[in-house]
Amino acid sequence: MPSSLDPRKTARKTRYAVAGLIGAGLLASAAAVSALPSADHDVPAAVPAAGARVAAVTEQVAAVAPESAPVRAAALKPAAAPEQAAPEQAAPEQAAQEKAAPAKPQKVTKTVMLKGHTTASYFWDDSSGRAGDTGLPASGKPMQKGMIASPSWPLFTEGYVIYKGKKAKFFVGDRGPGVPSSSGVMIDLDAKTFADLTGGTFNPDTLGVDGNGGEGHIKVDYVITKWGDGPGKKNHPVPFSAGAWNKRDSDPAKPVQITVKP
Repeated sequence: MPSSLDPRKTARKTRYAVAGLIGAGLLASAAAVSALPSADHDVPAAVPAAGARVAAVTEQVAAVAPESAPVRAAALKPAAAPEQAAPEQAAPEQAAQEKAAPAKPQKVTKTVMLKGHTTASYFWDDSSGRAGDTGLPASGKPMQKGMIASPSWPLFTEGYVIYKGKKAKFFVGDRGPGVPSSSGVMIDLDAKTFADLTGGTFNPDTLGVDGNGGEGHIKVDYVITKWGDGPGKKNHPVPFSAGAWNKRDSDPAKPVQITVKP
């Protein structure tokens, strides 16, 4: 009768054979160890022979064990722990963006009485007559820095002029210019302010301005922030000869808005 092989029986026989060979190897190893002499004696020839038998048993086990055994052994090894990802670091650009940027100063809108531009000259009336003055300023205030003369604005009107980015505050304390106002020169700045704006120096002996290249007239922007209470035209200036400086204005200019830095 043809023989039929049962795979399960064949596997059991293989395992039994492997177990027997392993047991025989262990017995041989134990016998070799028990035959070892003390450290003071030479090793007998039986010990190498026992080692040779153990090696032979190992070769037989390797021959009998299925080829898949190394694979199964490898599968039984614990899997390596996955590497932990390093914590992500924010990119320098992102970190920089997270920092609060300083707020830029915003321009503000301000309401003023009037704004415009004209030509300005300068004066310094100290009532000495050295610069052709005829006495104290019309307001009764002594000559001082920040005082201007206007041909038509009310006395004590307040504001400022701007020249090449430089700003100078003023108040109306005198009348003038006279004849020059008919040619468009509508503001007389005090000589000290005129020197500051033009890069010159005030000369106390001549009451003039030195070191500014001989400039005596400049183009300025003006802003009125407060009108004076007395007579005068509350609008763009007009020549002294118009007589507006002696009349009360019942129809002042409408306030305007300007944009300025805070």
